[in-house]
Amino acid sequence: MSYLKKSITTSMLIALCVVLPMAFHTIPRAGSILMPMHIPVLLAGLICGPVFGLIAGASGPLLSSLITGMPPSGIVPIMMIELGTYGLVSGIMIQVVHTRRISVDLYISLITAMLVGRVIAGIAQAVYFFGGTYAIGIWATSYFVTSVPGLVIQLLFVPSVVIALERERVIPLRYPVSASA
Repeated sequence: MSYLKKSITTSMLIALCVVLPMAFHTIPRAGSILMPMHIPVLLAGLICGPVFGLIAGASGPLLSSLITGMPPSGIVPIMMIELGTYGLVSGIMIQVVHTRRISVDLYISLITAMLVGRVIAGIAQAVYFFGGTYAIGIWATSYFVTSVPGLVIQLLFVPSVVIALERERVIPLRYPVSASA
């Protein structure tokens, strides 16, 4: 995929970082439970690579906050770190992992990004809000228990979108079928 296509795709995914939360925030606490902004960021990393994933992850929450007031300005820095990590790590992992099965590559990359992002966000939150002290129970509850519906949505939706885009030749095939096969 060319630099221009990656730039345009990333721009569209950043726009989704603003639009999706607006749709979901009509439901109380939907942002923290369903995590709609995470989906476009993970897609940016998986489709466009680590640099574009990082850009989407860092700019999505900031633009959304400036345009819509969501997320609240107090948590924007943490979300920028968390989502920037998701975009960066998913992009790195999809470049490193090659199992010869796109679905396995996607799940390994996605799960790794989700775990690393949550750990980095927990550390950032401990430093930013709690001066270095942060109970593991609070972290586990806020980043894993509360967000189970969002995690399930991400695990079902993100790989399906990438595979569908590949199947329709919107993005390049990860494992092109050889002419001799």
